[in-house]
Amino acid sequence: MLDDDETVCQSLRYLFIKQGWEVQTLTNPLNAVAFLKNNPADLILLDLNFRVGTDGKEGLGILKEIKSHTKEVPVILFTAWGSMQLAIDGMKLGAADFLTKPWDNENLIAAIRTQLQLRGKNEDRPTSHSSLDAIIGTSETIKAIKEWIVKAAPTDATVLISGESGTGKELVAKAIHDLSKRQDQAFVSVNLGAIPDSLFESELFGHKKGAFTSAVSDREGRFKLAEKGTLFLDEIGDLALASQVKLLRVLQEKTFEPLGGSKPIKTDVRIISATHKDLSDMVVRETFREDLFYRINLLHIHLPALSERREDIPLLVNHFIQQFNATQNKKVKVESHALEWLEKQVYPGNIRQLKNCIERTVLLTAKNSLGIKDFKPHLEAKPGGSNKFPKVGELTLDEMEKTLIANALEFYAGNITDAARSLGITRSALYRRIEKYNINYDA
Repeated sequence: MLDDDETVCQSLRYLFIKQGWEVQTLTNPLNAVAFLKNNPADLILLDLNFRVGTDGKEGLGILKEIKSHTKEVPVILFTAWGSMQLAIDGMKLGAADFLTKPWDNENLIAAIRTQLQLRGKNEDRPTSHSSLDAIIGTSETIKAIKEWIVKAAPTDATVLISGESGTGKELVAKAIHDLSKRQDQAFVSVNLGAIPDSLFESELFGHKKGAFTSAVSDREGRFKLAEKGTLFLDEIGDLALASQVKLLRVLQEKTFEPLGGSKPIKTDVRIISATHKDLSDMVVRETFREDLFYRINLLHIHLPALSERREDIPLLVNHFIQQFNATQNKKVKVESHALEWLEKQVYPGNIRQLKNCIERTVLLTAKNSLGIKDFKPHLEAKPGGSNKFPKVGELTLDEMEKTLIANALEFYAGNITDAARSLGITRSALYRRIEKYNINYDA
């Protein structure tokens, strides 16, 4: 522990010893590297602001020296809320996590325990890997992802899952939850791209009766529903900047206030986020907050497109065939040349599109053996269906719009992002129209 405030060192030393951890403290930052050479550590807690300077540059300099000598040892930074940029700069230099002062003892202990677990200290590996079976594939990429899931699951670290739409991000999030110590608690999923900005606080934090015109009763938000469990924030890249600030404060302070409420409520949830967007690029373009990016991205798992793991396609096809045979009471098989053909096809919608293709083919066939010609119509169809334009009076404008939306959703296997892009409208506009026309789709 590197902090020039002896009172802080004594207080934290007592707290850590109660956890069964061996603690060594250093109050002179100039001796940091030499001290660490003689006293190897499993984790370093570093205060960025020393009395010698209040701009944090000294702390960042020490961090650089530490990482140049002990790259593998995780460093957790201490900083004040007003100096969040310092923490961000520290994360860029290789820090594992950051905490703001004044700190919460429970949050501090949890952050330290998470890093020790990730490094293999006191780590309880999950004994059951059954939920990993739902992630189909034997490619090296998928093997590495499964290993990372097993390593990340026992911790409380935030996880960011990236990848194109349809690659199975929620499946990975659920596997992390099922293999974690929170497995007996709720797994709550929320699509942030489907929530209007005006309803963000109500949906995430809940509201009190009378908070707004239509609030006729109290309502619990997603954070409350996920208490002690896992909250999966899908499409976090679609979150407006104003909402990003509100989410960051909750993640930072571990408390929230329902809309219309005045009493902070403590929250204990694990956050797993997902996006199909490049958040690093969004940070550069200032459309996504850099401090939030580092807060949700302690661990990162990237899911490859289906085109990057074609060797898994036959396994996926046979898996879906077994699924639909069971639900449709059929005994369908896929011919070997058809499997080879499917492996070579292009799937912009990734696994979701492949699954949709297999399901349609199984539903519409009367045969027990499926060949290339059975699958072709379901992969070569174009969004929008027939090019024939209806005559005047055949359809109302609303009926035409509903038909176009339904066709786009069907073609893109329920992928909102791709369907909205093909229709030339935003995701939120598409969600509003889906609700307006009561369109059912397979997401």
